Amino acid sequence: MAKFSLGKLKNQEGLLIIMTAAFYVAFQTWMTLLNNFVVEGAGFTGKEIGILQSLREIPGFLAFGVVFLLFLIKEQYLAFISLVLLGLGVALTGFFPSVIGLYITTVLMSVGFHYFETLRQSLILQWIDKERAPQVFGKIMSAGSKAAIFAIAMIYLTVNIADLELKWVYLLGGGFAVIVGITVTFIYPLYPQKVNQNKHLVLRRRYWLYYALTFMSGARRQIFVVFAGFLMVEKFSYSVSSIALMFLANQIINMFLAPKIGKLIGVWGERRSMIIEYIGLIGIFVSYAFVESPEIAVGLYIVDHMFFAMAIAHKTYFQKIADPADIASTAGVAFSINHVAAVVIPVLFGFLWLISPTLVFLSGAVMAAISLILAFLVPKTPVAGRESIFIKM
Repeated sequence: MAKFSLGKLKNQEGLLIIMTAAFYVAFQTWMTLLNNFVVEGAGFTGKEIGILQSLREIPGFLAFGVVFLLFLIKEQYLAFISLVLLGLGVALTGFFPSVIGLYITTVLMSVGFHYFETLRQSLILQWIDKERAPQVFGKIMSAGSKAAIFAIAMIYLTVNIADLELKWVYLLGGGFAVIVGITVTFIYPLYPQKVNQNKHLVLRRRYWLYYALTFMSGARRQIFVVFAGFLMVEKFSYSVSSIALMFLANQIINMFLAPKIGKLIGVWGERRSMIIEYIGLIGIFVSYAFVESPEIAVGLYIVDHMFFAMAIAHKTYFQKIADPADIASTAGVAFSINHVAAVVIPVLFGFLWLISPTLVFLSGAVMAAISLILAFLVPKTPVAGRESIFIKM
């Protein structure tokens, strides 16, 4: 198999950056167009968008299946396949502008999305040393933001300048990920694993705090992912162009901010970083609940998105406490735990949305408060054997 030899991108870190870029081009296309496409093309209300988002999270709940697939396929190759599935789901979305059609293409996209995210996180934690992990996570997130900016610019130009139908824009974004996923399969070597990964489900009592933080993260994140963007379209009537510009602002900020946040987490430590994240999120969700100005709503959305980079602390916390052989299995299990609430919350809160959008966002504030309590249980210097403040060494 030929080796890829394009400068700094010829190693594992370069492969992760290239795959992440393709992933963000496809998923950003899906996200940017989704709310306008489902409202204008399929007549969605809060109920239908809630059901769609719940269906989207089912493959995430089943992410533990990655462990069993590793008996058949090498982890690196499984990541390539997942990237292709993600791209295929996005590429087909615009050709099925109906409730059932959107549900089916969303599930296909989601299988690729969640399996790729599980495997990507696992490979980063295996390939990158603990000392460099926060900075590398930030660097990869920055690369993802650059790719997302490219996707948003493509959407803006094709929709506003070329007046292209949305189905062709979906095809461009998803097709790019398909091409990259196939290409890297042939031009990168298979990198050896430093530690053979356990190929069975791993649930360890000593990881309980990580599991709890992961569960609450999945519950809380759904409020933002599902309903913050929907608020912009339904309540404030933002167009595709306006949503694209909002996402563009998010990604430009994140492109510069993510590497700096990665370095700060390395200095501050995971405990302090999580506490700052959750205090900020409580304020943001409370503000969402009562916002009446479209300009303030956009500002909240941008600030909310800035906190996404702080989630690096969750990953590096686990890396510090984990047995290296548990990383692949636990990445799948953690994604499943993350999505237990994610499968249920969108559809239930979709019905709650019909009663009161304010209650939806106040519920998000409560979830952030619970996460804050859990963050105080993280030790200042977590290591294997001292996963919480209750364990003394």
